[in-house]
Amino acid sequence: MELGRMIYRDLLAWKTEKTGRVLELQGARQVGKTYILKKFAKENFEHFHYINMAEESGKDFLDCLEQAASWTPGTPRPEYQILKEAFRLYNQDFADGEDTVIVIDEIQESARVYNQIRTLAREFDSYVIVTGSYLGKALQKEFFLPAGDTDKLQMGTLSFEEFVSALGDGELYRTAELYGGSETFVYEKLKEYFDIYQKIGGYPAVVTHYVEHHDIRKCEEMIERLMDIFTSESTRYFTDIMDVDIFPKLFQAVAILMLREKQGVRELGTELSKIIYQEESGRTTKKMVNHAISWLAQSHIIGYASKSTDCDYLQIKENCRYYFLDLGIAYYFLKTTGAAPEQVKGLLAENYVYLCLRERMQKRREIAGNTPWFALYQKTKGELDFYVRSLMDYKNYGIEVKSTDAIAKTAKRLLEDGKLNYLYLLKGDTKGGTSGDGKVYTVPLYLADRMNFDLGI
Repeated sequence: MELGRMIYRDLLAWKTEKTGRVLELQGARQVGKTYILKKFAKENFEHFHYINMAEESGKDFLDCLEQAASWTPGTPRPEYQILKEAFRLYNQDFADGEDTVIVIDEIQESARVYNQIRTLAREFDSYVIVTGSYLGKALQKEFFLPAGDTDKLQMGTLSFEEFVSALGDGELYRTAELYGGSETFVYEKLKEYFDIYQKIGGYPAVVTHYVEHHDIRKCEEMIERLMDIFTSESTRYFTDIMDVDIFPKLFQAVAILMLREKQGVRELGTELSKIIYQEESGRTTKKMVNHAISWLAQSHIIGYASKSTDCDYLQIKENCRYYFLDLGIAYYFLKTTGAAPEQVKGLLAENYVYLCLRERMQKRREIAGNTPWFALYQKTKGELDFYVRSLMDYKNYGIEVKSTDAIAKTAKRLLEDGKLNYLYLLKGDTKGGTSGDGKVYTVPLYLADRMNFDLGI
């Protein structure tokens, strides 16, 4: 079956904009980057050239590049542009023009080709897209970072809206009223879908299997296999095999840290080292853990959240909390900790809202910051699940996930003290509603991606 992906619209917008820059499509392994790029290329260009640097086509292209660049000292230098000649050698039908798109997959496998991005941007009329599952490798010193010559898009696993659409009810999600205006069955159906989505997440192969077979246990096995493959493939990028041995323990350690802390630990690497090996063990170092956790972030397996003090957008401490970038992965590793189902469910709800905010930051540019923020209120020593500084109305929004009157105390105090302008309460069992003063909004948790951050306009 074919899964509809909203990033297709972003690709169309990039083509229409004609920036002249190379597009770098980022995203974890198996999120569907290659599939969507091939679909986009075939449907929108007359000529499509695909090279995968991890496969035979990549080796063949390197041979062509070597031949095009060959020169004997003392003889005239080639008059042709070397990179264009390499493409002509690779495919005799190649013609540089706006009706042509070049897609170079797994580009991190060749520093030589990656370092040609600037040439591709400045000397080619063709549209060029590069991608890879492990672009973190491109941070190594032999790779030249082409600042100013690339546009970037990030592709994640299927969002909840895309998941519901795969089940044939996308319109139900898009038309459901945030504050209780829809029929009861709409909220009940969407909650039923969300309960499934929290367990299997959005990897395309996993979603496809669920749509066709409705087998959640098999979906969990597929997620486990995806993580095994990630660990195995990462061995090619680590010089110390012990670094790779960290990964299975690190996944569970991240889940344990999510369960343990609620105010942002001072040093994530130190805390993870304690969980993985305990302090009395000398088998690991802070450097090794930091290396591995950075790799997980660069490979789009985990993401960071930062801490604001007193909901002040000028008092931000970066990278104070981890979240998984897919709910299926989060559920798998949280469950293996042995935590009670209700505790796991609460963290999955928080993880989901994190993903929604991260998406709004990176694609829509509606929210301030580099990563989503949570907040600590010094006056009460309480915590707010998420704090948003809107770039639409420049107001402060608080978000409490799965709130009750008891645990929303800090959020309401922040509102009363003028630290927040508006407050969202996200609950799984609600149709939604608004307070009489227009300051507090209750929204079904699964509609978190549709929260408005322009209420002050």
